[in-house]
Amino acid sequence: MIDLHTHTTESDGRLAPVELVSKAAAAGVTVLAVTDHDTTGGCKAAAAACAAAGVTFVAGIEITATRGDRDVHVLGYFIDDAAPALQVFLAEQRRRRIDRLRQMVDRLAALGVELDADAILRPALEDPRKAAGRPWIARALVAGGHVANTDEAFDRWLVRGKPAFVPRVGASPGEVISRIHAAKGLASLAHPALVRHDEWIGELASEGLDALEAYHSEHDSAATERYLAIAAGLGIGVSGGSDFHGDPSHGPGHPGAVSLPSDAYQDLVRRRFV
Repeated sequence: MIDLHTHTTESDGRLAPVELVSKAAAAGVTVLAVTDHDTTGGCKAAAAACAAAGVTFVAGIEITATRGDRDVHVLGYFIDDAAPALQVFLAEQRRRRIDRLRQMVDRLAALGVELDADAILRPALEDPRKAAGRPWIARALVAGGHVANTDEAFDRWLVRGKPAFVPRVGASPGEVISRIHAAKGLASLAHPALVRHDEWIGELASEGLDALEAYHSEHDSAATERYLAIAAGLGIGVSGGSDFHGDPSHGPGHPGAVSLPSDAYQDLVRRRFV
């Protein structure tokens, strides 16, 4: 199994990098990418754990861009995770994440829902490599008894159109693609069916997009076939993975739940920068 989309405690996952690798290896994953949001903080530990477990490791990331009122997630593969320019850019991305979550906590307070922003953000404040995200607030809402589960937290408060939602400020997809390329990585549009703007894909390809994530836990077979056809028509590659978070309310139950076919992975390897 080849899983090129997973998350750890360095962003909004529930398992530390070493724990993720252990679970992936037990599930039969043979190639694993760690793609935390706006941070490569988990790559070093995951790479070492993969080497010990006999799993091929792909240094990855998922960078959040914005276009209009939409978040556009761009996956990076085979990146130089220590590239200085990339790290400066990601540090600013993470700072914006902290600012955004504080604004959301403030909006909840104005609605009579009191949360401790510093406690929620403590992991990112104590370790600047960690990327804060809305699931941190959702979990605090569950812990405080305000909602029954994180799905309810998002549906009631934290998604676009709900009272505590704050729009994201971020780089454009084109800039993110360029940042990934500068770090010697390949750029793939994450879960395009969730972006819901297929008309953007050709433009992104003209800006250097290398692949589409056709295989994803939120894609049905029709969506997968559609993105395979779009990728083929544009002459770009295909990526895929489970989007595993280790959270029962956020994604599938184990790494490798969605696997990229070997020939598609080998095509990405051939496309990588050398």
